[in-house]
Amino acid sequence: MNDTTRPARTLTRRQTLGLAAGITAATLVAASPSAQAAPQSSGWRGRRTQNHWPVVDTAHTETSRIEGTNASVPLLKGDVATVLLHVARRFSYEIDTLRPGDVQGHSTDRAVGADFESNHLSGTAITIRPLFYPLGAQKGTGLSDVEKVVVADILADCEGVVGWGGNADPVKESHFQINVGPGDPELTRLAARIRGEDASPGTGAGSIDPFLPARRRKAAAYLKDVPTPAPSS
Repeated sequence: MNDTTRPARTLTRRQTLGLAAGITAATLVAASPSAQAAPQSSGWRGRRTQNHWPVVDTAHTETSRIEGTNASVPLLKGDVATVLLHVARRFSYEIDTLRPGDVQGHSTDRAVGADFESNHLSGTAITIRPLFYPLGAQKGTGLSDVEKVVVADILADCEGVVGWGGNADPVKESHFQINVGPGDPELTRLAARIRGEDASPGTGAGSIDPFLPARRRKAAAYLKDVPTPAPSS
């Protein structure tokens, strides 16, 4: 963890991308032995997933390209897809550019290592680079503190509608899911806001600076172990 007594440093999105891009393949390979083995997989038997959404087949999903990338992901149609595509888009803009195959969405495979992984069966979860951030990884082997500031801001931006596997037990920092049930008005409201921002140049994903002190203070409640800047005097 960073020393929380140090002054907060505001980094641009480009600086954040540079930090993420600076992680070499050799570093990732060297770090992999420190990750814990994921819990043994079991089959999810329920008709609803961990977040209470119905299990669906591919007819209820759509595969959409993540804006600004060549990556695409299958998700439950409608508001769920709108929100999770927004999460993936912000990850790509502010942490590192996503490439084909980087993001997993809807799945019909009922094998899960943790209950929250069942949410892929309802098309209400995405996993971003699971080989980089696997289930059950040890603390300190995943996202950097800089990258966690971005994740915290994404969660705050989604106002509790999206949950993150980095706050789960076992941990899975690659996992993001819809954290409210079907018909929840907060999901509807958030999706409408995102669509409005997408239609207005200069707002929404691609225009956000998550390192502004006011944003970091707001985001602090959504993530553990992320330094928060002191209020301005």
